[in-house]
Amino acid sequence: MNVNFLNLLLTVILAVSFDTEALSPHYYDHTCPKADQIVTNAVKKAMANDKTVPAALLRMHFHDCFVRGKNKAEKDGPPNISLHAFYVIDNAKKALEEQCPGVVSCADIVSLAARDAVAISYIKF
Repeated sequence: MNVNFLNLLLTVILAVSFDTEALSPHYYDHTCPKADQIVTNAVKKAMANDKTVPAALLRMHFHDCFVRGKNKAEKDGPPNISLHAFYVIDNAKKALEEQCPGVVSCADIVSLAARDAVAISYIKF
């Protein structure tokens, strides 16, 4: 194997291993302690009224459709028109902004909501 490639690979592995805090499940423990609870409550409330919410949130996470492009949000793009349950993210974001304004990103809310939807669905089985 090429020595330069091995050095690059080692550098990447070390960089990733030292930056694990960014992937911590406790990331918001100090800046927004109720973040998990707020998102979970929004997901549970939505799931009580719509059995398709878990699939919608998981698909939304896969598409990461809150990224802004040149003219409009990615969620409004043609491939994502069939996505729904954005109201779950909006409700969670509104509640989070009341508790800790400007702290929790929409991307993190989408990730937390997808995680919760899958976990809650699993528990129901």
